[in-house]
Amino acid sequence: MSYLLTATAAVPAAGAIVTAAVPAARRTAAKWVALAFSLATLALAATVFARFDPGGARYQLTESHAWIPDFGVRYELGVDGIGVALVALTAVLVPFVILAGWHDADHLAASGSGSAAGQSKRWRPTQGFFALILMVEAMVILSFEATDVFLFYLVFEAMLIPMYFLIGGFGDRAHAGTDEHAAAQRSYAAVKFLLYNLVGGLVMLAAVIGLYVVAGNFSLTEIAAARASGELEMAANTERLLFLGFFFAFAVKAPLWPLHTWLPNAMGESTAPVAVLITAVVDKVGTFAMLRFCLGLFPEASKWATPVVLVLALVSIVYGALLAVGQRDIKRLIAYASISHFGFIILGIFAMTSQGQSGATLYMVNHGLSTAALMLVAGFLISRRGSRLIADYGGVQKVAPVLAGTFLVGGLATLSLPGLAPFVSEFLVLVGTFARYPAAGVVATLGIVLAALYTLVLYQRTMTGPVKDEVRAMPDLRARELVVAAPLIALLLFLGVFPKPVTDVVNPAVRHTMSDVDQKDPAPEVRPQVEAAQ
Repeated sequence: MSYLLTATAAVPAAGAIVTAAVPAARRTAAKWVALAFSLATLALAATVFARFDPGGARYQLTESHAWIPDFGVRYELGVDGIGVALVALTAVLVPFVILAGWHDADHLAASGSGSAAGQSKRWRPTQGFFALILMVEAMVILSFEATDVFLFYLVFEAMLIPMYFLIGGFGDRAHAGTDEHAAAQRSYAAVKFLLYNLVGGLVMLAAVIGLYVVAGNFSLTEIAAARASGELEMAANTERLLFLGFFFAFAVKAPLWPLHTWLPNAMGESTAPVAVLITAVVDKVGTFAMLRFCLGLFPEASKWATPVVLVLALVSIVYGALLAVGQRDIKRLIAYASISHFGFIILGIFAMTSQGQSGATLYMVNHGLSTAALMLVAGFLISRRGSRLIADYGGVQKVAPVLAGTFLVGGLATLSLPGLAPFVSEFLVLVGTFARYPAAGVVATLGIVLAALYTLVLYQRTMTGPVKDEVRAMPDLRARELVVAAPLIALLLFLGVFPKPVTDVVNPAVRHTMSDVDQKDPAPEVRPQVEAAQ
């Protein structure tokens, strides 16, 4: 039995503990410790990716240990191709999040340095900031690996705690109001994030208990095998209720309209690295779980709910894009754009075609990379000017051309420009949707047009035109910031022209999922050729 999956989640958890224990005066040491543990996690994730055999068993590198035997709870791990891809995405992004947020907690440490000696020894915001990031990484990775439903539920809910403190305690300083108003806005965003996700979690808890009553255990593989063999049969209404309980929690996390309203507040009030952690890492748990648990455990109910889910996904695509067009705040614009992109992901999942689901999984990876590139560079821009308002910028490309160039590439990736990674995934989602639901595919294309509008207008208003006095002395990207931006852009370019390393891993898992829901790709229409006139 391999313990590689446990190690991949345990290393960042251990890193969180070690980082939090670094003495208050050693802030720089704490940063390097956190970065070292994130790189060690990346090395382990790369090992998982390398050892995964796309032609092998569905779940690989499995672990299974008795945990609470009286209730059928086991510590059970395993990864399929979709889980492997998302573990790799998480491990890749967290070192960049740490580097981008290198100084994000320094002002809090400085504000506590003048306190009494005893309080100063306890006040370690820098250590806390990076420890919380590593703890989120550990829980997200474990959620992608868990094949016990109860274990998944625990980490699904537990990751809310460090995220709450990252949003509320280490929020964005680029705020138009007073410090008291900014603190109130951060608190509101953190509480809204927590309440929405807790309500989703409570509904899911009822469904988890119901699943145990019906199945007698929490093992995903055992329940799926029992359903496939006919040993476990669910009444239609029971399966639908359980599906709705799971789906509601995942739709909140994703987020899907109309359960999305916490995201713009959370991303707007967070620092840019934490905003990336929210939308590029944590939110992927919701869409991943739709594939693994909703379709895997409740195939008939998933097909029953598909028409409604497709409508909600289309509303998310168009609604999120329209609101992004009208935003005046850079970070809220990116947040609404992400709502639109998550609509595409969910559309691909419930199109019930192999192209759609492969595209949706690839979209999760590519959206993580493109949003990280755009948001982190936007964070560098905002930190220089001290404002999130688009109107406060202009002519930046003339004084900081490298910053403007990287911002442009991130924006072009967001609108799925051909040659950049998101284009491949969005194209597959649309092809898969058109194959089964052509009307839905037509509506979804509106999201592409609107994405071009909000992205190019954002670039035009911030980077072009006359140089505003407030940005005239703005410095270009520094070495640390280039180390963050350059690899992300390189990955967007590489996966834009050669997505095969990811699709080779993902496609077998998609075939298993299609088999779970007993769906096959629609046969292409073959129209008889009109014979040429003799």
